[in-house]
Amino acid sequence: MTELNAELKAELVAIGSVDVDEALLSRISTSSAGPGTGLKSIFFTSGGHRVRLEIKKDSPLKMVKENSDFVILKENKKLVRGELEQILAHCPGQAYITLSERCIYDCKFCSVPKLPGKIKTLEEVVAMVETARKTGGLKAIALTSGIAQSPEDEIDRVIEAVKALKKYNVPIGVSVHPTKDSSQRLKEAGVAEVKYNVETMDRAIFERVCKGRKGLSLDFIVESLRDAVRVFGKNRVFSNFIIGLGETDDCVREGVEYLATMGVIPILRPITIPPLRKGEITATRPTAERLLKLAKMTRELLAKYGLRVDVSQTMCLPCTGCDMTPYRDI
Repeated sequence: MTELNAELKAELVAIGSVDVDEALLSRISTSSAGPGTGLKSIFFTSGGHRVRLEIKKDSPLKMVKENSDFVILKENKKLVRGELEQILAHCPGQAYITLSERCIYDCKFCSVPKLPGKIKTLEEVVAMVETARKTGGLKAIALTSGIAQSPEDEIDRVIEAVKALKKYNVPIGVSVHPTKDSSQRLKEAGVAEVKYNVETMDRAIFERVCKGRKGLSLDFIVESLRDAVRVFGKNRVFSNFIIGLGETDDCVREGVEYLATMGVIPILRPITIPPLRKGEITATRPTAERLLKLAKMTRELLAKYGLRVDVSQTMCLPCTGCDMTPYRDI
């Protein structure tokens, strides 16, 4: 049995879940954003790598405790030994907070539109960050949001929160749907990094899985990313690119390179099919082999265009739990 390495982490990420007795756990995260909304998970670390695994009874992986360590088994064979990390708010080291847990769009890979989610008050958000600060482990704040009424309203809500949270003197990252002036407004409010998600660079897939209310446009998201690089600079603008919706590896390469030429760092996110969306979407979680191949390809393209993952401070890139992250994992 060994510590995590890139190959073992890819195997765990490809499965994405683990069966564990919750009585053994004191560190559980419950997601309130995106495909994983409402799902419980843990963050396992070993050998300098971190992986987030959904807690799931029928998972092919099982976790047990041995002395002070946790061991992950597959088919009763011990795969890897490690530790569980402290979760501040959704992930280790960061207060990662969803402001609006509802959305007017109907992306087929996401649970949020199916749920009557709440909208956190400013007081609730500040209280969550204060709780995280008291642990002594707060390194960054990340804010994300659905769209309760309009993208413009959410940008207003995020900016209000950013202004209230600047007192913590840690980098603040924001992942939202863009508006025509969102990058400039977020930068002026004190945001350090921004993420606008393309979700896929295959236009046919985008139309099929992301077609919601009028105004949801891949072209607009891409142009907003281009403008964000102008405002925030290279290495400070990111975009989730979901893997497993039926896109080809050639499509992924072309999409990653297109974004990289603009100065955007793509984050290749393995698809999670939420229980509330079963039957509405055809998707396949990528294999470990595909995850490794695409991560290596992404690393090569990032290097080609002078992009650096290691300088990112907020959100997904420093966390690495859900993805195979170039330079950090491979």
